[in-house]
Amino acid sequence: MLQLYFSPMACSLASRIALMEAGLEARYRQVHLWTKKCIEDDADFCSISPKGAVPVLIMEDGERLTENAAVLQYIADLKPESGLAPPPGDIDRYRLQEWLSFTGTEIHKGFLFPTFWYKDDASLAKPRARITQTLSVPSAHLADREFLVGQRFTIADAHLAWALLLLRPAGVDVAQWPSLSAYLERMQARPAVKEAIAIEAALRKTVTP
Repeated sequence: MLQLYFSPMACSLASRIALMEAGLEARYRQVHLWTKKCIEDDADFCSISPKGAVPVLIMEDGERLTENAAVLQYIADLKPESGLAPPPGDIDRYRLQEWLSFTGTEIHKGFLFPTFWYKDDASLAKPRARITQTLSVPSAHLADREFLVGQRFTIADAHLAWALLLLRPAGVDVAQWPSLSAYLERMQARPAVKEAIAIEAALRKTVTP
């Protein structure tokens, strides 16, 4: 069985959403990102992944995969009939990778990561200054689209939905961008997305910093 190392409401939520959208079973192993300990057995998470970051996907043959874009793509390709990623050779597959990269670098690492990990105003000045311009890109793209890529939900949507969900606790009201606000509402209405968020939001309340 697949195993996903995750931390509640961290970027690994996108992988949980993808697994649930694909109907794939997995064993979920919770990690405390501050202490780098596995909740289940207090094991050193860095022995699982020296990067000390989630997600980590353990494949059925024991191979380990890290980094959101790679994990999400692997999950999608395990169940191609789910439509979570366009097939190889389709231009939309590269559009999907484009959005995975954008969300991971410009929103996640460019804004969310420093906001939640660094507390001094000097470190946050540049990310705060850039976020409005950053979010104008998906806002314009989604002005007349239901999904980021093609005509159906993909792993790119799982990733962006997570990022948008974290904006409010990071101090940014997504309502400033009506197309993003409507998009997030649509994503949260999907049964798998709604369930995944509910599971992790409940777990998040039990985690102490």
